[in-house]
Amino acid sequence: MINLLNSNPAFIFYLAAAILPFLKGQLKNIFAIIILFISFIFVYQLEPGIVTFPFLHYELTILRVDVLSKAFGYIFTLSCLAAFIYGYFQKKSFELVSILIYVGSAIGVIFSGDLLSLYMFWELMAVFSTFLILSNKTVKSMLAAKRYILIHVAGGLVLLAGIMLHINSTGSIAFNSFTIESMSTWLILIGFLVNAAAFPFNSWLTDAYPEATILGGVILSAYTSKTAIYALLRGFPGWDILVIIGCIMAIYGIIYGLLENDIRRVLAFSIINQLGFKICGIGIGTSLALSGVIAHSICSILYNSLLWMSAGGILYSVGKSKFTELGGLYRSMPLTCIFAIIGALSISSFPLTNGFTSKTIILLAAQNKELLLPWFILKIGSVGAFVIIGLKFIYFSFFNKQKELKVSNLPTGMYLGMGLLSILCIYIGCFPEVLYNILPNSDIVKETVPYTFYSIYVKKFVKVLSQFQILTFATIAFFLFLPFFKIKNKISIDIDIIYRRGAQYVFCFIDWFFNSLNKNSQKLIIDNFVNKVCVFCKHGPSYVLYGSNYVYLLATNNLDKLNREKIFNRSINNNFPVGNSALFILITFIIIMFLNNI
Repeated sequence: MINLLNSNPAFIFYLAAAILPFLKGQLKNIFAIIILFISFIFVYQLEPGIVTFPFLHYELTILRVDVLSKAFGYIFTLSCLAAFIYGYFQKKSFELVSILIYVGSAIGVIFSGDLLSLYMFWELMAVFSTFLILSNKTVKSMLAAKRYILIHVAGGLVLLAGIMLHINSTGSIAFNSFTIESMSTWLILIGFLVNAAAFPFNSWLTDAYPEATILGGVILSAYTSKTAIYALLRGFPGWDILVIIGCIMAIYGIIYGLLENDIRRVLAFSIINQLGFKICGIGIGTSLALSGVIAHSICSILYNSLLWMSAGGILYSVGKSKFTELGGLYRSMPLTCIFAIIGALSISSFPLTNGFTSKTIILLAAQNKELLLPWFILKIGSVGAFVIIGLKFIYFSFFNKQKELKVSNLPTGMYLGMGLLSILCIYIGCFPEVLYNILPNSDIVKETVPYTFYSIYVKKFVKVLSQFQILTFATIAFFLFLPFFKIKNKISIDIDIIYRRGAQYVFCFIDWFFNSLNKNSQKLIIDNFVNKVCVFCKHGPSYVLYGSNYVYLLATNNLDKLNREKIFNRSINNNFPVGNSALFILITFIIIMFLNNI
């Protein structure tokens, strides 16, 4: 018998979630932080290998440890630790328990070695992430949570259908790279892409994440889509369609980020932009590209969490999240402003930050494979991320015209959480070797890109200078066009308008079609056919008797008007003598027996 607690780290989180509601006050937060420390150490000490568990006729691989799963395990536990420090103010057991089960399920996915275990954790992740949106308890959050779970249930069903077809065709539940294109693999791919917020399934992310609680938004930004990235890395490296999808997402997120007014919705669109880089890298499929995707996933979790923390700090402090209502906060929230700038520079691939050391690997992989158009699109996407986050988000939140806002102090835990992630963003940006060492094919990465401070910022200073020039040009362009760049309090129509509006017409068509079918069926079958059958059943035997007696009288030359009327009346009223009725029944029985023997 396998001790589940000593296998997949997810079960540590589940056990903690079961204990936490019985704790009081701040002891709940302290307990959660300790659990994350334990989980990080647990992941660190895991040795490569697998642990199986018998289930029906299969062996579930509930634990698969390799370089890929451990890399994601490190960042998942570390980012959750920072989030719990940041959310030390949170007292609600419901939200804390939901986070533990949600994060535990995400970790369960990355350490699962078979499709059935993966699917179990996948669906738990969908359910408990919904609770982080519902916990906000507003009308918008309730509606967003409803749409969120509908999308994820639909995506889960598509994934399940693909898994069942795959098992049926191959007889295997192992989760490895899919090399054969079939109906099952395409369904599995779609199921993963839904969670990755890939175009055109991306609107659930920008719809739901901004409506979550402050701590819930930080947590959501790090796990659902990144777990899907892990699944794509494991199952679909080198699939060309992913290059196209990734390029679309990289530009799509920038366009809508420029139009958006809400700070957390802008950050949500920036997540889509960053996911585009990762999905494109998976599509490129080379060892360098895949290592770059893992590195960028780790770095993006750090700076996205930092940005969502800073946005949550603004929301906590002033109670507002729209650019049209914010401005001048650098004076009243200087530390939050500094932390936000560090996160913004990181997402912009600014030198000395982690984004500069991870995003460039994917760009280099595209360049080495001579994918010039994807390389150019990703380059534009990188500059666009700087514009919407490094310039728009920072300027309109902290440096725009001073607004009369009542600012309350942030809890110390918020500063500590943001400070921890800020340090990591800068440290990895200066000394990326610590990151590259935990990547698959780390030797290839370190042979291809510089990894020491000297080699990056001194020996390869030309590349650093080139990045400075690009970002400087973008900054000048932003402020030149700033008078024409007015933020408006409006709702931008996203791609989901197609199936939101389209669904109405589909439902109307379905309603018309089936109601018309029901109405015509009632008229044709119930009112006409069934009624005539009933009439036949009621009078049919009488007419048969009349016909048989009519033939008998005709044969015996006794058919006159009086006898004909007498027979008709008896037939209609079932008034024949017993002998005639018995004779009729006997003849009918003989006919039936004859037909039965043919």
